[in-house]
Amino acid sequence: MKKILICGAGGFIGGHLASKFIKDKNIQLICVDIKPIEYWFQNFDDAENYSLDLKDYNNTIKVTEGVDDIFNLACNMGGMGFIENNKAECMLSVLINTNLLRAAIKNKCAKYLFSSSACVYNGSKQNETFIPGLKETDAYPAEPEDGYGWEKLFSERMCRHFTEDFGLETRVVRFHNIYGPIGTFDGGREKAPAALCRKIIKAKNESSKVIDVWGDGKQTRSFLYIDDCIDGMLKVFNSDSSEVFNIGSEEQVSINQMIDIIENITQYKVDKNYQLDKPLGVRGRSSDNSYVTEKIGWKPKSTLKEGLMKTHQWIGQQINSGANIDKFCKSNIE
Repeated sequence: MKKILICGAGGFIGGHLASKFIKDKNIQLICVDIKPIEYWFQNFDDAENYSLDLKDYNNTIKVTEGVDDIFNLACNMGGMGFIENNKAECMLSVLINTNLLRAAIKNKCAKYLFSSSACVYNGSKQNETFIPGLKETDAYPAEPEDGYGWEKLFSERMCRHFTEDFGLETRVVRFHNIYGPIGTFDGGREKAPAALCRKIIKAKNESSKVIDVWGDGKQTRSFLYIDDCIDGMLKVFNSDSSEVFNIGSEEQVSINQMIDIIENITQYKVDKNYQLDKPLGVRGRSSDNSYVTEKIGWKPKSTLKEGLMKTHQWIGQQINSGANIDKFCKSNIE
């Protein structure tokens, strides 16, 4: 029986990964998150569940004992508003990766995955809308997102050097705006797809015609549905390559275009109150998947519209039922 540890298991991506592993009876699953277990987005009785702070080295030693594979999805994160206003807090996540890598060596773990971000990419290459997709090599020369992006890029390098110096098999994936159901959709840490679904659903429910939109709506991104994210991450993890790979979508859209899609799903039109003083991040960003497709054979399957339909349905159910709203609208320390 293989023993697998998911760090950040109470968060969005970690919860979906746990839901996949828990179905395999040949896996002994250990799940760890800093949040109290009742605030995990998903938790499973058949797993060993721990509420622990992995910035403490002793905790990482404890949870990695006897473990074969480690998935490090743990970090202090959120949407653009959060990461631009909490740079020091985001940087502290480097302690989690540092301690887990050290613990992996001490406890002779076999393989280690680190979840990085598209925020590592050079900002000077993202000053226009609808830019070409970013290739893995575009992270250098280094000019990542301040705070969060620097932490992710530094942690990528740590994984590389732990492979070189200690022989630990590491895998690194750069996520591009992962979205879907069973995640944060309110409270300040949510990302654009969830925030806009929530706003338009509530506008319809309240017969309101106006929603707030950060920026001018022309900024562009690509968004990857959670099922594709899990599939791509596992394909990279099970590959023979310790290189860094994009896990993202090449379907680049503006925020205004995404609003149009959500309006059609909701069957409700809104006016946009553009808030030009809000944090925006880079002007344009998208993923180039040519390398991961060539080397690993992975491509996303869901279109943005398909993913938004599922996300919209789930958020609508949460809003209309009012059940467990606090879980999805408060702390999102993954």
